[in-house]
Parts: sequence; C-alpha cells; structure tokens
Amino acid sequence: MAVVKPFKGVRPPKNLVEMVQSRPYDVLNSAEAKAECEGNEMSLYHIIKPEIDFDPIADESDPKVYAQAASNFAKFQQNGWLVQDTKEQYYIYAQTMNGKTQYGLVVGAYVDDYLKGNIKKHELTRPDKEEDRMKHVRVNNANIEPVFFAYPDDAELDAIVAKYAAGTPEYDYTAKDDKFRHQLWIIDQDADIAKITERFAAIPSMYIADGHHRSAAAALVGAEKAKQNPNHKGDEEYNYFMAVCFPASQLTIIDYNRVVKDLNGMSADEFLKALEQNFTVVKKGAEIFKPQALHTFSLYLEGIWYELTAKPGTFNDNDPIGVLDVTISSNLILDQLLGIKDLRRDKRIDFVGGIRGLGELKKRVDSGEMKMALALYPVSMKQLMDIADSGNIMPPKTTWFEPKLRSGLVIHKLD
Repeated sequence: MAVVKPFKGVRPPKNLVEMVQSRPYDVLNSAEAKAECEGNEMSLYHIIKPEIDFDPIADESDPKVYAQAASNFAKFQQNGWLVQDTKEQYYIYAQTMNGKTQYGLVVGAYVDDYLKGNIKKHELTRPDKEEDRMKHVRVNNANIEPVFFAYPDDAELDAIVAKYAAGTPEYDYTAKDDKFRHQLWIIDQDADIAKITERFAAIPSMYIADGHHRSAAAALVGAEKAKQNPNHKGDEEYNYFMAVCFPASQLTIIDYNRVVKDLNGMSADEFLKALEQNFTVVKKGAEIFKPQALHTFSLYLEGIWYELTAKPGTFNDNDPIGVLDVTISSNLILDQLLGIKDLRRDKRIDFVGGIRGLGELKKRVDSGEMKMALALYPVSMKQLMDIADSGNIMPPKTTWFEPKLRSGLVIHKLD
C-alpha cells in the first residue's frame, strides 16, 4: 500500500506565480540560472540555486550558500511571495506539451514507504549528490522542490482529477522558456481528500520517475528527524515528503542519447567493420535518421547516419536489464569496442536528452567536439516498472522524462 497525506502547501499568490516559479535546480548551471532570473528577486532560483546571490558566483557546496537558501526562503515568506495554506489539502498539477496533458496529484509521500521499498527506484544514487540535497532540505526544513512519481492507473483517482480539472485552475500559465503550459488546482473538499488517501492505500507501489537524489535526500532527512525526536510518534510532518504522482499511462519516456569523443584508436571504417560482428549496419545517408523500434540504433559518424540492428543472440529477452537497448549499446559498443566501462565517470562520453532532438547530436559531432553519436529507442514505462518491481537497477542515463516539473508552485514544510 502507498501511504500519502494532504499538507498545507506553501505557494505564491496567484498574481506572482510566474515571477516565483522556476525550472528544477539540476537542469541548468549557476550562470544560466543567474542570467535567467536577472532583475527578478522573486525567482525561486534564489532559494534552489542560492550561489547566484554571490559575486562572483559562490561554490555550491559552501556552507554560506546553504545559509543563503534558508535566508531567502524566510525572506520570501516575510514578503508574502510565498504563503502557507491554512488547510491540509491535495493539489493537481497538469503539464501540457505538444498538445498532450498529463495530470499529477501533489501529495505528501511516506518516508517509510521509500525506506522499505514501496516507493521503487530504477537508478542508483550518488552519495555526494544525496548529501547536497539533504543539506538543502535540512537548512530550509522543507521540501522546496517536488519529486516525480508514477503509479498504476486508478479510475477513481482519475475521476476526482477530472472533476477538479473541469473547473478554473488556481494557476494557469505558459512558461517562457519551454513553452509548455502549467496548471494547478486545489483539492479542498474533505470527501475527495479522504477518497484520495484511501485509493492510494490500495496501490501496492509507486515508482520514482525522476528525482532519485531528491527522493533519497527527503526520505533520509525525515528518518534523521525521527531519530532526533525523543517524542517521535510517527504522524509528524517530517514523516512525509512532497511528490507529484502521475498515472503511468499518461507518461512518456523520451530517448536519452550518447556522444563520444573518439573511436578508441580505430578509423571510421574499422569501427563500422567491428560493429558488424553484433549488428546489421545499414547506411542511411546525410538526413537525420531516428531509431524506429527496440534493438535498433542510429549512429552518426563523419556526416553520415547509419541504422544498427542488434543481431539475434546478442541480447536476452528474458532478462529485464539485458534486453534494454541502453544495456546492449553499453556492452557491445561503448565497452567492447570503445573501452568506455564506467558511464558515470568516463570523460570521453556525454549524454543528450532527446528533448533536444537528434539535431543536437549532429551539431556536436559536426563541430568536432565529438567523434560519433548514438541515438537510442526510448525505454517504455512498462519496462521501467518491471525493472523496479524485480528489484533491479537500470544502467546510468537510461530515462529522460519531459516536461520537467516546475519548482515553486507548491512547497512542503517539515513541521
């Protein structure tokens, strides 16, 4: 069962939401954040990327930077740029991209569900990134940014969401940077709040779609606060952290592609010949070519696109990890041919989210920065959930979800 609760969200007034909201902290660097919010003291970047308040921009891990985040969070509340709701309630957050809308429920997710594995992950986390987010949660005593969950579809939850979404949203705007529409409704009727809590209790598991480090940090701080409280009862607010939960059928995973700096000492012809051991290689020409099915890849090399199709016997359809195209390409191309064994740390490889399009791969190769690019067919939500259910972990840089959740629409305090 999935334990969730409503909470008293901290939110911007309706007329300030576009000034306060921001992209997530980890999709842009400090210089980009500083430029993006220039002249806007209400931007949430001052809380989630507070190093921008220093001249020159400070080291993100400096203790004074975390202190600045807490100071700014307090200032936003004092100035009325963020105001806490007086009632515990749920929220609906909708995102529209390319004509498709997905509706998520904003809830307080249960720390113990994460610690016991009822909230399932599909990626490994890095301790340094966990600690960074833990410091941010500790110093603000709040989950400033949400995490992104998926759950198995539930008709009764869908009906409640549809009921509220038929009304006027509290927030409704199109972001200037990504051009996607963002809307928020408040679920404040007691019967609906109780029904949402009840329906989630019937759901066996939830799945982290995006935000593994934020999920780990939020849960670990909650557990930490429980240990530190001699009067801990289990119903305190710190036992929960903020998540936006979407029905799995509404989500789309897009491709997550690779660019590599060299061919490990091989010429282009030698590399193409070596690929033929495990792949059928078809020259497609100069026009951008996108993979059309599982186990097919697009290779861009020296101005030409190629279709690579993994040969039978090179992968195991009964292995939830081995069947993934990211595993096939990592084992048979990046490792076996190019000598790239650690995707997280090898400086010869970089990763490009599919939202940028295959034109970005072409650009990075044509510029001379990279030697070749490899485009992958995207993972499905079913594959992600099957892997999480099996207790396995996906290889690094496997999934890319879009649109990203905006930050600053709702914040969850831990007390």
